[in-house]
Amino acid sequence: MKKQFAGRAVLGGVSYGGRQASMLVAAEPTLVDGLLLLSYPLHPPGRPAQLRTAHFPSLRTPILFVSGTRDAFGSIAELESAIKLIPAPTKLVPIEDAGHSLLQKSNREELPETVVREFGTFFSHPFAKRARKDGAP
Repeated sequence: MKKQFAGRAVLGGVSYGGRQASMLVAAEPTLVDGLLLLSYPLHPPGRPAQLRTAHFPSLRTPILFVSGTRDAFGSIAELESAIKLIPAPTKLVPIEDAGHSLLQKSNREELPETVVREFGTFFSHPFAKRARKDGAP
């Protein structure tokens, strides 16, 4: 994928799309330079013992998680605990009073700005700018 364009590549997904993206990157660690996971479905609602983290120890790519504090698919505390399994740099951005869908009337204006700001800050960090194998910036 990185050979098709210059610059860094970040793969993202919402909910199940984020889970699939993270599983792909765990299997293909050089595919992209980072992951943006919005509302990662840590476990089925009401089933916190059924964690979807078996691939987390294989993740070697910087990951930015964005999750609502009222997400039934995983609390902030549960995500913080699960993220410790990931050896790559990570950051969790909690969205106050948001559920799994993140966007609501009360945060419609600020949510996109928050995600863009956090994305820019996290992926501009030196760990996210490591040299690419093909020599591109």
